[in-house]
Amino acid sequence: MKYTITIAFLVLFGRQAMSQLPEDALRMSWNTPSGTARNQAIGGAMGSLGGEITSTFVNPAGLGFFKVSEIVLSPGFTMARSKGSFRETDATGNNLSRFNFSTSGFVSATTDPGNRWVSKAFSIAVNRTANFNNRIYYRGQNDYSSYSEQFAEEFSRSGVSINDVRYSPYLSLGTKMAIYTYLIDTATLNGQLQVVGRPEYLNAVNQENKITTRGGISEIALGYAGNLEDRFYIGGSIGVPIVKYERTTVFTETDASGDPNNNFKFSRYEERLSTSGVGLNGKLGIIFKPARQMRFGIAIHTPTIYGLREKLSGKMVTDVERLFGPNDPGVDSINSDYYYGNSTPVYKYDMSSPWKFLVSGSYVLHEVEDVSAQKGFITADLEYVTYGSSRFSAAEQGDDESYFESINKVVKDSYKGAFNFRIGGELKFNTIMARLGFAHYGNPYKDDALKARRINVSGGLGYRDKGIFIDLTYVHSIIRDVNFPYRLADKDNTFADIKSRVGQILLTLGFKI
Repeated sequence: MKYTITIAFLVLFGRQAMSQLPEDALRMSWNTPSGTARNQAIGGAMGSLGGEITSTFVNPAGLGFFKVSEIVLSPGFTMARSKGSFRETDATGNNLSRFNFSTSGFVSATTDPGNRWVSKAFSIAVNRTANFNNRIYYRGQNDYSSYSEQFAEEFSRSGVSINDVRYSPYLSLGTKMAIYTYLIDTATLNGQLQVVGRPEYLNAVNQENKITTRGGISEIALGYAGNLEDRFYIGGSIGVPIVKYERTTVFTETDASGDPNNNFKFSRYEERLSTSGVGLNGKLGIIFKPARQMRFGIAIHTPTIYGLREKLSGKMVTDVERLFGPNDPGVDSINSDYYYGNSTPVYKYDMSSPWKFLVSGSYVLHEVEDVSAQKGFITADLEYVTYGSSRFSAAEQGDDESYFESINKVVKDSYKGAFNFRIGGELKFNTIMARLGFAHYGNPYKDDALKARRINVSGGLGYRDKGIFIDLTYVHSIIRDVNFPYRLADKDNTFADIKSRVGQILLTLGFKI
């Protein structure tokens, strides 16, 4: 499949010290946050329901419903598998399974029946707001473009002399390796010296991409809310997300013809990227009960301001067959240590995530002050996320701000605001509860050719008696996204459609104190 990018191309290259792409902004914001088993069983809809520690991360006003303190622990297990469709060829990646922790923490509640502020609650909690664990695999035959062209374009536009390549700050690691292994070279075409990718001369190439990602975003938050006359609930929270992301990419391109005399057999580029950092955000919310059975909530999530550190290393192996003579093996390889020495450099930058705006409504069956007498509820959230407002900026004085301005233009031109919808319900049978939920996360891409969405279908059971509660939930996620193996300026870009299936089992143990 092909996709035209009409925005500035040089943003993708131009500095060895920076390697951000538009996808980096999306990765940090287009996700489905986890929660307790109860919260996830009802689709994650917690904007107006309240009385749940997960409210700290959705609408902190919900903490105002607490009148008894509690401790919560939520271990989980995730299983992921993906399928890639590239150039009309389907391929399936291997399974990836991981243990993790979802919303866990402590809520301290106090009551004062003689006061207009009937109760107040404070929470300290941790939640898994993004899960990066996945494996992506796709392959296909490409008669349209070669991954070598991205390096040829960058070198041609850079103006860097061939003698200055090794230490130039204006070339990416991949381009330096492509020059070293003769994947790209100079050629006289139509009487003009040009830089070309060696596989460009072939009729077609076989391409294969293997991507393994690990890590996530774990957010520690402090929340506080008050209950005004059991009618208005007002709250806020401060969150500190901790980012850990690791990605290993192995892209291989081979000659589809098998001809041993066309000066190209294969090239393989291995890249290892790790990103870590800490952020800060705030959430404010209100819940209003116009009638005993009804609740309405609104919440605003500020952008998260991240300070990030990045490490990038790689290796390239290229076989140019008999280019240098019949007795020359033609295989050359280069490691990033050649350019970096014995240590991998650390690059720093800042990033801000999108705004989030949430409205929600709930209807409680047999709403009474004694929650043990309630029969169930149905609740729904509608959320709007401004994906195109993500921004990169320099972390230190002296860094090239124009580089980040170009990236920000790409982000703004590539992504749009999107709506997310969550709905769920619970039926209570004395001490046993049954729950179902559904969530849909909308497409953040502006271009209609790029199809993406996230759907969660969930269900679970709960037990509550004598101050102890146990919840068990299964969440099945269906994710559709796209992946660009490389980006070009002079022609349309090809991409893979990625379909992932993620299963998550969550267990929450809680104690009223």
